[in-house]
Amino acid sequence: MIGERVKKYRKEAGLTITQLAERAGVAKSYLSALERNLQQNPSIAFLEKLAAELNIKVDYLIKENPDDVTDEMGASLDPEWANLVKEAMHSGVSKDEFKDFLEYNKWKMKQ
Repeated sequence: MIGERVKKYRKEAGLTITQLAERAGVAKSYLSALERNLQQNPSIAFLEKLAAELNIKVDYLIKENPDDVTDEMGASLDPEWANLVKEAMHSGVSKDEFKDFLEYNKWKMKQ
């Protein structure tokens, strides 16, 4: 639920509902209702204001698992694969180098 995620990130930021509402320029009553799941469909603009103040991406408020990587069919990428890709990225492997490796591997398997 969005409200539960808002509350989680607000508390992690060490903010009260009043503080977050004031900083984001939103109604405290609406924010409170959202956190208590009385309101369940906030606008993207509302969530963008909250996310900006919480220093997070809107995805972290909308998605249950914002770091999940999915393929073009919407299937989740195995976490181990996702970690391998992240490791390659952080070690300096470029997209082109990764593509070259995949092409080489395909060629090698055909031999």
